[in-house]
Amino acid sequence: MRPGITAVALAVVCAVILALGLGGGVLLGRWSAPGERPRIAETATVVTQIQSLSQLVTVRYVFEKVVRLDDVKWYGQNRLLMVAHGIAKAGVDLQKLRPEDVHASGDTLVLVLSRPQLLDVYLDENKTEVIERSTGMLREFDQQMEQDARRQAVEEIRKAARASGILKDAEDRTKLQLLAIGQVAGFKTVEVKWK
Repeated sequence: MRPGITAVALAVVCAVILALGLGGGVLLGRWSAPGERPRIAETATVVTQIQSLSQLVTVRYVFEKVVRLDDVKWYGQNRLLMVAHGIAKAGVDLQKLRPEDVHASGDTLVLVLSRPQLLDVYLDENKTEVIERSTGMLREFDQQMEQDARRQAVEEIRKAARASGILKDAEDRTKLQLLAIGQVAGFKTVEVKWK
């Protein structure tokens, strides 16, 4: 089947499922007695996007960072204290892999990869919290302070991840994971080289 026809067929199926789910919800609402408590109707879960990823994430570090921002003016001070819970992920971008970077000979596989890099650094919003926020008497509340604190926390976590050796750890773990994958594929020896 051609990719264009497959996408159209998938869209039609999703639309039909969505329509049936909505229709079922309306009918259930009409048939329920007026005094009953609201019920949750089962509706379809529809895939809205499928994205292929070309990154091999091999290591994830979790950090906690206290960020303190002080904005002092002659007429008052604004202060924000935040405990940021951050995550840094490192690995290899497989999109840069070309056919000439893969060499298979007998039971030996040689892969030439780009060096590992930080693939993602972000804050876990469920665990990041503002501990203290104070506004001077003659000052207005500064909404931008919290965003500045979050940006600063992400940058500090990025630096801490590099200083902690995340890239070396990602390099070692990439080799181990590719060795395991290669052995499952039937290769006795898997050698990883870096560009």
